[in-house]
Amino acid sequence: MSTRLFVQASVLAGFMMLTFSANASDLQKRQSELKSIQAQINQQQNALKNTSKQREKLLSLLRSDEQAIATAAKKVNGTKTSLAQIDNTLAELKQRQEELETLKLSQQHTLSKQLASAYLAGNHDYTKMMLNQQSPATMERMLAYYQYLNKARMASINALKQTLTELDDIKATQTSKQQQLTKLMAEQQVQSKRLAQEQHQRQQTLNELQRTLSTKGAELEQLQIEEASIKRVVEQALRAMKDTPSMEGIGNQNGKLKWPTKGRVSASFGSPRSGQVVWKGTMLSAPEGQNIRAVSGGKVIYADWLRGFGMVMVIDHGKGYMSLYGHAQTLLKSPGEMIKKGETIALVGRSGGQTEPGLYFEIRYKGQAVDPAKYCR
Repeated sequence: MSTRLFVQASVLAGFMMLTFSANASDLQKRQSELKSIQAQINQQQNALKNTSKQREKLLSLLRSDEQAIATAAKKVNGTKTSLAQIDNTLAELKQRQEELETLKLSQQHTLSKQLASAYLAGNHDYTKMMLNQQSPATMERMLAYYQYLNKARMASINALKQTLTELDDIKATQTSKQQQLTKLMAEQQVQSKRLAQEQHQRQQTLNELQRTLSTKGAELEQLQIEEASIKRVVEQALRAMKDTPSMEGIGNQNGKLKWPTKGRVSASFGSPRSGQVVWKGTMLSAPEGQNIRAVSGGKVIYADWLRGFGMVMVIDHGKGYMSLYGHAQTLLKSPGEMIKKGETIALVGRSGGQTEPGLYFEIRYKGQAVDPAKYCR
């Protein structure tokens, strides 16, 4: 009996050792798998941190690129304006030159007739006229007549001199303006080349930035950050707003205002962007470089680059109303400037990471976004 019990105990011990050995092996395997998963999680977390850091660096670089584009575009726009002014001046000078040439021919013809009349009349010796004992009345008439002719000739000569002087001045001005035109055209070529280089640099930065926003979650996070950015700007603008009596707001302008630029509505107020995020304004597709005009008169209270919206301008219209213009190529007005209704304030662009040119336009009342279509016809 004792031998049997010993054998059974030995078998049971061996079985338990095998079971323990199997459990230990399985535990080690699971522990190894857990460590592997933890390593992967850590690696992904580090990758996410690195991606976020890279994104912030790229956004900073994008800001620099788009600010450089804005500077170059502003110079190009200024040069275009100067070229247009010189073209108008040259056209006016040409018209005046043609008028003066016609006037000169007329004056020369008149003076020629006067000189011919004087020649035919001959030289008159007034002493001889007196010795010939002509009547005083006749002599007085003759003297008056000759004095009139002399005055007329002198007036014609002076008028012709004045015309010739003005013609010379116009020709000198034309030469000067032509030189300015040539110089400006050369500057425009340099500026346009610089603008193209800056746009190419921006595109490279944008391509890298898009790679860090490859998932819907990252895009949604980016939109939420952008909304927070514009919220801060609106709060800043509200603090800067002043109740100026001359600014009457736009509360009575329902359906009467013009849109700030001509274009197609690509996203309307209140339509979804991503997740719970909706459009707080209207997105207008328009050609790059096209003029953006103020929908109403007011004062510029913000003009700078803003994350997600690029070059942004905010105008205070009074009575709690403000308008916001985003994604501009360049801003043509600065904070503190007073703006008239319809005045050009910026140019359509793609700033803020946009791939297509357009204008983002908001109207806000006491900080709350309202549908721009309610005010713009």
